[in-house]
Amino acid sequence: MKLDFRRIHLFFPRKNLILGFLIVVGIMILFFYFFLLFLPWTAPEKIEVTIERGMTPHQIAALLREKGVIREEGNFLWGAKLLGVTRKLQAGKYEFQGRTTNYGILRKLYKGRVVTEQVTFPEGIRVTKIASILRKELEVDSTRLMVLVNDASFCHSFGIYVSTLEGYLYPDTYRFHFNSNAEEVLERMVFRLREVFTDSLRKRAKELDMSIHQVLTLASIVEGEAALESERKIIAALYLNRLERNMFLQADPTIQYIIGDGPRRLLKKDLQIDSPYNTYINQGLPPGPVNNPGMASIRAVLYPALVKYLYMVANGDGSHTFSRTMQEHLEAKKRFDLVRRKVRQRR
Repeated sequence: MKLDFRRIHLFFPRKNLILGFLIVVGIMILFFYFFLLFLPWTAPEKIEVTIERGMTPHQIAALLREKGVIREEGNFLWGAKLLGVTRKLQAGKYEFQGRTTNYGILRKLYKGRVVTEQVTFPEGIRVTKIASILRKELEVDSTRLMVLVNDASFCHSFGIYVSTLEGYLYPDTYRFHFNSNAEEVLERMVFRLREVFTDSLRKRAKELDMSIHQVLTLASIVEGEAALESERKIIAALYLNRLERNMFLQADPTIQYIIGDGPRRLLKKDLQIDSPYNTYINQGLPPGPVNNPGMASIRAVLYPALVKYLYMVANGDGSHTFSRTMQEHLEAKKRFDLVRRKVRQRR
C-alpha cells in the first residue's frame, strides 16, 4: 500500500508540522535547561567552600563536586554557560546547606554572597596586632597590609597626610568577607574613624587649637595609660597641662611603642632610646599615634577633666596617684616604693 502524501498534507499542513517540530524542540530545550539548572540537590549538613582568587571554572566545579555541593561538574559548567556567568564566579568563602540547585549555587557565586566573619579589634590595638588577627581570622595578606599601612602615598589617598595609618584604624567590631584584600579592610577602618569623629568633635578640636592628628596622638597615649575609665579624662588633662608648660610628657606608652619586645616592664636604659617617639628625651607630642585609640580616649582629650595635675604614679593595680607638684609626686612615689618592698618581702 502506497502512502499518499498529498492526503497527509490535507490533514497535517506543512505549517502545522513545522510548528509541532518547534514545540517539541522547545520542550526538549526547556527540559535540558531545567535538568542543568533546576534539578534539586540536598546537602544534609552545612558545607563550607573557599574559592581562591584565580581559580578556573573547571577548578571551581571540581572543588564543589569534591565537597558534595554539586553532583556533576559537566552539568554545573553547562549551566554556567547557559547563564553567561562562566567567567564571573567570585572568590570567597561560601556556605551551602539543605535543598539547592545549580542555578542557586551559580547565582550565589555570581553575586558574591560570601560568608562574612565578625572581627573585633580592642581599643589601643596596634597595627601589627591588627595584621596578625586579620591573617588568622580572614587569611588577609598581613605583609601586604603592613606595606600599605606604612605607604605614605596610600595614606594620602584617604586625605590623611601622614606616613603611617597607625592611629587612624578605628577599633571596633566589623564584619568582613573571608579572604578580603588588605585595601578593603584598611578602607573600612579608616572610613569608620571618619564616621565616629563627627563634625562636633572636629569643631571641638579647633577650639583647643589641636589638629586631628594631634588629638589621635595624645588619645593613643591616654589609651595606653588608662586602665580605669574614671581616670581617663584626668590623665588626658595631666598630659595637656604638661604640654602647655613645655614639659617632657615622659609617657611610658611611647617607650612601649619603640621597644622590640614589649609590652613589658620598662628599664632605665629603655628611657634613653634614641627615637622621635621617646617622650623622655623629646619635648611635645611624638610624631604620631602609638596605637589606635577608641572614642573614650578621643573624647577624654577633647573634654579633659578640670584638674591641675602634672605628675602621676602607678599604684600597681591599674590606678594612679596624681600630684600637682614635684614634692607631692616624690612623696607619692616613696609611698608606692614602700608598698612594693613589703609585697616583695611577703613573697
